[in-house]
Amino acid sequence: MHISDFLSLLGGLALFLYGMQMMSSGLEAAAGDRMKGILERLTANRFLGVLVGAVITAVIQSSSATTVMVVGFVNAGIMTLNQAVWIIMGANIGTTVTGLLIALDVGALAPLFAFAGVVLVVFVKKQQFHHIGQILAGLGVLFIGMDMMSAAMSPLRDEPAFVNLMSSFSNPLLGILFGAVFTAVIQSSSASVGILQTLAASGAIGFSSAVFVLFGQNIGTCITAVLAAVGTSRSAKRTTVIHLLFNLIGTAVFTALVLLLPITDWVESLIASPKAQIAAMHTAFNIVTTLLLLPLGNHLAKLAVLILPELPEEEGRDMHLEYLTPVHLGNQEGALGSSAIYLNQMQRELRRMLFMARSNLSAGFHAVLSRDVSQVSRIEDTEEYLDFLNKEISRRISAFISLETNERSSAAISGCFAISGNIERIGDHAMNICGYAQRLAGKHISFSPQAQEEIVQMQDLCLQSIDILLDDEAETSLLLSKISVLEQQIDDWTVQFRRRQIDRMRAGTCSEEACVLYSELLTDFERIGDHALNIGQELAQMQESA
Repeated sequence: MHISDFLSLLGGLALFLYGMQMMSSGLEAAAGDRMKGILERLTANRFLGVLVGAVITAVIQSSSATTVMVVGFVNAGIMTLNQAVWIIMGANIGTTVTGLLIALDVGALAPLFAFAGVVLVVFVKKQQFHHIGQILAGLGVLFIGMDMMSAAMSPLRDEPAFVNLMSSFSNPLLGILFGAVFTAVIQSSSASVGILQTLAASGAIGFSSAVFVLFGQNIGTCITAVLAAVGTSRSAKRTTVIHLLFNLIGTAVFTALVLLLPITDWVESLIASPKAQIAAMHTAFNIVTTLLLLPLGNHLAKLAVLILPELPEEEGRDMHLEYLTPVHLGNQEGALGSSAIYLNQMQRELRRMLFMARSNLSAGFHAVLSRDVSQVSRIEDTEEYLDFLNKEISRRISAFISLETNERSSAAISGCFAISGNIERIGDHAMNICGYAQRLAGKHISFSPQAQEEIVQMQDLCLQSIDILLDDEAETSLLLSKISVLEQQIDDWTVQFRRRQIDRMRAGTCSEEACVLYSELLTDFERIGDHALNIGQELAQMQESA
């Protein structure tokens, strides 16, 4: 093999992988908003669940993306482990579409696909056509890359060292191991199967050896889901166990069948094209394994629980993100198919933040009204936790949004960024109120009875505003209307209370230090209303863009 052939091989591989990534990203950008809703609603029935998993995976051309989404849904509590079983089975069927597409051998049309795609991306302004153009261009680049690889590998048929390497894969264990490792490295079973088809088409590997590599590739694709489950709940980790069990069982069954029966001879006698032979075996592997395990899906879920049993709940005082976990595809966080997971997890994490801010706000007002500073340490700890959450959420959003291709998802994620900042500011104002309590207690300052009554009204309005934002059953438009009314009421009361404060100062019923603290408290009161309104507006915009 000459250096020019080797360079051509690398170039072809680069184009193949990049074309697949382009095609997948375009498909996800065009259809990604609908995936979450479909997966959530249509998984109660096992047959429907398998069908949905297969269709979604066929559309986005990535079983890894579908599985990563399922891991996220289980971790977020919006899908049960039993529902996840059917989606995973369907995803394994859907991933065979890429191999079947390659088996059609439409490489001659690849330049036409690439040209049509580039025309749509460059000359058409409508965003939806950009996504379609990206799909077509990716498909064209993929086939051009395959043709380059095939041409570059043809001379390898006469290389003794390479022939010996390929022939060693007739050993089932070596073939399965190689397929698993190779797929785990590139983290795409569709890509690795495509490369295997190219090897077979160039005559570099025989079908009887290729089948064992193919079985291993099905195992290797599980690595993406394993990475996605790092740091997730126990149930989410069990989802990856189910995915792994499915492919291990399928590999064991088909390896036994190939060794005991002349299956490869039957396939070769029926199908002439090496690419089509591998595509047919890949499809048969996943469909037959699904049919075998479909009646046993619930038992698979139970087996996953036995492998990863429940652990005693650990409270743990360390600050952490409860719901927002890394979603990996390859080494990129926030890649294909993870938008829906991120949005759901972020919304749950922000809701958790808002509960904490409300708790501090309530405790701060109570401390002022009672001049009780016994809870100051707890309030400070919660405020530190809020700062940590805001920082971590902002960091995750920044890393994710730079990779997000879907405009609606990007807008929603940006809204989460703004909401996090506003919640953190509410926590700061709660901390300010706590500080006033310390000054009241330390200097033995008292508010007048009228001022005390007004502070109770401030407390009620602030907490009512937060409670409206926490009402997840209310329609967003109604929520925004309610929060807008309360914000205006807070502004009106702020003006009214300041006038009353001036009257008390003139009457001499309020000390100078108490007046200063009360004035600062009014400022915090007004700002809390502003931040609550900001959150309501962001929620409404997110709903409109959904």
